[in-house]
Amino acid sequence: MESTKLQGKASPEVLTMKVNTPCQNPENSDEIDLAELWFAIWSGKKLIIGITFIFAVSSIIYAINQPNIYKASTLLAPASEQGGAGGLAKMAGQFGGLASLAGINLGGGGTDKTGLALEVLKSRLFIENFITKYQLLVPLMAAKNWDINTNTLILDDELYNAKNKIWVRDVKAPKTPEPSAWEAFEAFKELFFVSSDKESGMITLSIEHYSPEIAKQWLIWLVAEINNTMRDQDKSEAQRSIDFLSEKLQETQLADMQTVFYQLIEEQTKTIMLAEVSQEYVLKTIDPANAPDEKAKPKRGLIVMLGIILGSFLAVFIVLLRSFAFKIK
Repeated sequence: MESTKLQGKASPEVLTMKVNTPCQNPENSDEIDLAELWFAIWSGKKLIIGITFIFAVSSIIYAINQPNIYKASTLLAPASEQGGAGGLAKMAGQFGGLASLAGINLGGGGTDKTGLALEVLKSRLFIENFITKYQLLVPLMAAKNWDINTNTLILDDELYNAKNKIWVRDVKAPKTPEPSAWEAFEAFKELFFVSSDKESGMITLSIEHYSPEIAKQWLIWLVAEINNTMRDQDKSEAQRSIDFLSEKLQETQLADMQTVFYQLIEEQTKTIMLAEVSQEYVLKTIDPANAPDEKAKPKRGLIVMLGIILGSFLAVFIVLLRSFAFKIK
């Protein structure tokens, strides 16, 4: 009986112990976790410093070995629309009805020569012809640096043998040692940039290259070449229109239609004359290209900073992973 009473008295205490033992303050649990985390980082501080130092030195070496890239730019404006398309559109509005009686469609709207020129400028055919005409394949595909003291381009011997003037790069079929026109086009797109301001209509062309002189020269050639291309196209179209209108003029006996044809031929003749006179036919140079004195990239300070940050984060991750893996075991 006594033992039974004692057990009855002791049971509330035991119950109290069982209820109160698991009750812990959640804040204390969090503090313990943070303390363990900080202890793991502090105990692995040497490893963190070591890994961060390796990444810092590696990023410095990498940044120093990167060649300078220079960016040349030129500012252009659309050339004023004169004669040609504007005159033809006006004539089409005045005499389109009469011309339709003869089965001729003169068209009614003008064309955006500037927009068309920019699309031609970025087209594959234009760039491939540009590279071929000015023989840009070697400085485009084989260059690896620029000697500022001698103002000469440094070529990669593993790609191009300058002495024998042959391509020696090691590639797998169907590629050949000499880069194809498509490869040259893709490489040129990586360093050529076109931007336009919709409000002012100004156009900026930019080229990045190891040599600032080459970047400048390529921009000068590009502006001249796109103007020549658009001029030749308009002259060819105008001449075809004159030939067509002259043929129709011989076929019709109507005085009104003959008047239309004469005036249309006059407008097309003006187009040819203006094209021959205008040096900057579509794009007019506002700020000519100039060889930059300062490099555009690489940003060596940023490269080193990113390397240090990446190294420190990786080091902390390795230390924590090692610590918690050891704890689990």
